[in-house]
Amino acid sequence: MTRTDTAAAALPIRLGQIARTLESRFLGKDEVIRLLLISVVAGEHAVLVGPPGTAKSALLRMFARLIQAQYFEYLLTRFTEPNEIFGPVDIKAFREGKYERRVENMLPSAEIVFLDEVFKSNSAILNALLTLLNERKFASGGVVMKTPLLSCFGASNEVPTDETLGAIFDRFLLRIRSDNLDAYHFQDLLTKGVEQEIMALTDAPVEPLASAREITGLHRSFAQRMRFTEEFFSQYKGLIFQIRAEGVTVSDRRVVKLLKLFAASAFLDGREQPDESDFFVLKHIWNNEDQAAILESIVVPVLEAHYREHPNARRVRAAGIGIEALAGEIDRIRQVLTGGSGLSDVQLFSQLKALNEIKTALGASHDPRAPELTERIDKLLEAAFRSGRFAQL
Repeated sequence: MTRTDTAAAALPIRLGQIARTLESRFLGKDEVIRLLLISVVAGEHAVLVGPPGTAKSALLRMFARLIQAQYFEYLLTRFTEPNEIFGPVDIKAFREGKYERRVENMLPSAEIVFLDEVFKSNSAILNALLTLLNERKFASGGVVMKTPLLSCFGASNEVPTDETLGAIFDRFLLRIRSDNLDAYHFQDLLTKGVEQEIMALTDAPVEPLASAREITGLHRSFAQRMRFTEEFFSQYKGLIFQIRAEGVTVSDRRVVKLLKLFAASAFLDGREQPDESDFFVLKHIWNNEDQAAILESIVVPVLEAHYREHPNARRVRAAGIGIEALAGEIDRIRQVLTGGSGLSDVQLFSQLKALNEIKTALGASHDPRAPELTERIDKLLEAAFRSGRFAQL
């Protein structure tokens, strides 16, 4: 095996290290992080949608720092000028009668791009982005340059509703929700939040774990990973037909491109071919947020059936918290419920809601300790109901 082959074989391991690094810093974002990695490996684009303060920008910035790549970031508004994104006009060339842009350190020369509030830009920028994102080409004067872009990540507080933004929204193959954390993450949120603030103040260096050059090399050889069984195609066709029947539009172009995401997911797990577990990606192809629940109802039963047949297969954890942390949170809630200090009805309801959320997370876990922890939760809930206080809630 050559040094190149060895590096390629080790790439999924190092990409896994990127995932674990991010998961340790951003609670409840395991599936989001997985989708970001899939996007880069497949060479596709993704947008994070969610309210302010849900770590969209911080997560994308840290993700970019863990990959050694030419990086470009910009906050877009309707007043943003093309010069700010694509580079200023080259004055020297202009005096010679040529209209060219100086693209060094600007978006056309970047490998990883983050566009914050991407849907608030004006038509001049959006029209130029359409070709760049889809074809990796940028026209500067009469010259069309090939761009080195691996993936563009967008962030937005809301899904675009203006029909004129439909084309740019379509360029983002994955639409990923970024929400506030559940109740049982709160204590860890404070701890991790303090760590993040300290890191920001000290500007602690981050060692990249992979490089754009490696990922570009992977893209060149990605055709050999685009192998699918007839059974996989049959299941995929059935899911797409079912999704379309529920009124969720999935264009033929997107149907084909999604195959790259399945192959990328398999690569990250070290599998030669995709299987049913990779269909989790289909939960994130909605066109409006109301469709997310529809996709969940279609895709999750397929995933659960696969994991019942393959209990040792990797499960993408939407809960984003390990079994030890769940056990610790159960103990914390038990102490709160059985402590001497009285709880208000609102506080009691909050703690019991957290227990139910933990129980849901345990139900999706194949850890052998999960049943024992679930039993502990059931006993706590039973004791709370026996207290009679719930009759008043």
